[in-house]
Amino acid sequence: MRKILLLCTLLSFSIVDRTAAQGDGYIYKDGKRQFVFGSYFLPKNDAELKEMTEAGFNLFACGAKEDLDRVQRYNAQGWVFLPLEKGVTPDLKQKIKAFADHPALAVWSGPDELVWGFTANSRLYRELKVHSVPGAWRKQTPEALRYARQQSAIIMPDLHNAINYLRSVDKHNLQLWFNEGENSDMGYVGEYMDAIDVTGFDLYPVKAARTDSTTRPRRQIERIGKSTERWTAISKGKPLWIVLQAFSWSELLKIEPWNAAGRALAYPSFEESRYMAYDVLANGATGILYWDMQFLTSDEFRQSLLGLAREFKVLQPLLSTEPKPLPVTAYEPPADANGRVLATAHQYGRDWMIAVVNEMDTTQSAAVIGGLDHLNGQKLVELYGDDEVQVKDGKLFTRLRPLQVKVFATDRKWETSNKKGRDYQGK
Repeated sequence: MRKILLLCTLLSFSIVDRTAAQGDGYIYKDGKRQFVFGSYFLPKNDAELKEMTEAGFNLFACGAKEDLDRVQRYNAQGWVFLPLEKGVTPDLKQKIKAFADHPALAVWSGPDELVWGFTANSRLYRELKVHSVPGAWRKQTPEALRYARQQSAIIMPDLHNAINYLRSVDKHNLQLWFNEGENSDMGYVGEYMDAIDVTGFDLYPVKAARTDSTTRPRRQIERIGKSTERWTAISKGKPLWIVLQAFSWSELLKIEPWNAAGRALAYPSFEESRYMAYDVLANGATGILYWDMQFLTSDEFRQSLLGLAREFKVLQPLLSTEPKPLPVTAYEPPADANGRVLATAHQYGRDWMIAVVNEMDTTQSAAVIGGLDHLNGQKLVELYGDDEVQVKDGKLFTRLRPLQVKVFATDRKWETSNKKGRDYQGK
């Protein structure tokens, strides 16, 4: 009996070893580590792709070998979606074989929003008629809970078998990323978390009110930080990639008419996009991606995202180093459960950057960032701003407007000279 138990234990450990994920959440190009700044949209026009890659986009969704050829031509890389939830199928084997050895393939991706799809997706009510009432998962109706259990019992074993197969045949040992919905169920996500390398969620908070509605427009960019904090807990220490907004909800009429109809155009301003990007960075993300510029009709908004990409491109040597979370004491007003000030540092040689984010919708007139003993006496400049501070006793002092970002660095060489798109005010 003891021998049988020992054999079962060894077998269970061997399964865990084959699927245990050890990825660092960065991508690698010519041996150099890169912070992910990616796009679900791969332009068909080479001039547009060239513009995006030159601005700083370094990872694109690819569905064919020709797509990977194109991104490689412009010194970028790609990811490929795999139907892992269906198990070890001929289609999965063919896809892995077709893409695995391409030099531009940087990461694999599982199905998008897997758990959201069988729990809370509105299509379960609107199209599939699985749910008999709208919002069934939020209401935790018996039929919604039952359906989720049934689907999980089918999907999860197939998913794990497929991931095991992928690990066994991928000689390049690429990382595996799964993106979920912002509020995907923690319990079901946890059923596959140990088997993947990178996790994360998507959130698109800028949404105009409907023309027949009296509610205020949704412009809740402050949700980003709280959601990233939640996913830090869900991730079990895995790296996070966050998918941010590159469209107006009104532009989704063809794919989500129930969400798009009756809404005016509403895009994040440059400062709002910048806030969201640095907020997820301060919360520990190692990658930022954008969905989905294929629907985008505003070139002004597009240029604002390219402007943000240029800012991050210059910072790549710093961003590709391990983040150093810094302690912050917010005095006026003091931080509470509804808001806080975050700071994170990156060091590259003798150069430093420190991103400070006020997640509170109130002015912070006294924020003290600590943990900077190595920088005592160092003067820091605010990139793209006028603030200058000096580190004393391992601390720096600054003030912040509501939902403001300040990025301090040891030198202004970390600014991009191309400021196009940075003045976009949103819509």
